[in-house]
Amino acid sequence: MKATALWTVAPGLAALRAEDLPPRAADQALVRSRASALSRGTERLVLEGRVPPSQYAAMRAPLMAGDFPFPVKYGYCATGVVEDGPPGLQGRRVFVLHPHQDLFLAPAAMCIPVPDAVPDHRAVLAANMETALNILWDARPLAGERCLVIGAGVVGLLAAALLARIPGIAPVVVDIDPSRAALAEALGARFAPPPEVPAEQELIVHASASAAGLQLALDRAAFEARIVEASWHGDRMVPLPLGEAFHARRLTILSTQVGAVAPAMRGRRSHAERLALALELLADPRFDALCAPAARFADLPAALPALLATGAAAPACPVITYP
Repeated sequence: MKATALWTVAPGLAALRAEDLPPRAADQALVRSRASALSRGTERLVLEGRVPPSQYAAMRAPLMAGDFPFPVKYGYCATGVVEDGPPGLQGRRVFVLHPHQDLFLAPAAMCIPVPDAVPDHRAVLAANMETALNILWDARPLAGERCLVIGAGVVGLLAAALLARIPGIAPVVVDIDPSRAALAEALGARFAPPPEVPAEQELIVHASASAAGLQLALDRAAFEARIVEASWHGDRMVPLPLGEAFHARRLTILSTQVGAVAPAMRGRRSHAERLALALELLADPRFDALCAPAARFADLPAALPALLATGAAAPACPVITYP
């Protein structure tokens, strides 16, 4: 069986490579891709070769190939149909933490069925929704808390949408890009540019991957506020002003990362159960607003730098379509 996959081969350079698939093992499923998505923050670091050597092992995606920095086959947001596999999966749509590839083999246990109410283009958000869900499990929000989300990328917006479902929480999303206001409001949150962020916030989710965003979190935090650091800064040093009022206000900075189930649910939910819940949460059609722009798999090597670019009007979650 022949397959084609996206490989990052040098800083800023990607290519499609053909490969032969071995015969399917009994515990595997053969999946034909229908859509995948770019996780912009992480995949930008991979494309730029900015994964720190100390994090090579931790940053490996479950089914990636190659080694950091290059060449590497990376990605973890694929939706497809099982063409050959165990009886319970045969013919079903599944989400798999697999790189961008048109046909692939994956362990059957990693093929999570996609609910009928979730279309292909929205199902690719599952990995980001799983991250947002884990953020909430780490944050342990309380009804009625004043809540701020810094960074209106996909993970920040999904976390804000989940927070908005909690009684009494009206999350404020802050971003330097005013075009993100419509996305935040569509998902049930308020939007504010940095100069207009209200103070005395009791729960702050930082997802901007910037030193300025983390500084803003410290500035707007209330007494004994919790700052949940959801960004991954790669190889960049992030200075923190931990003098001034940091100790007097008894602030807490808590790291959150999706590689481990948050302590609040560890031992009670497996990784697969967490991912299945993330897919169920994507039944809400409002999340379609995040699924843009679309790019063809065949065009991905040339389109990748622009799709992962930063700055004003940067895309939310680029969706890759397969023939």
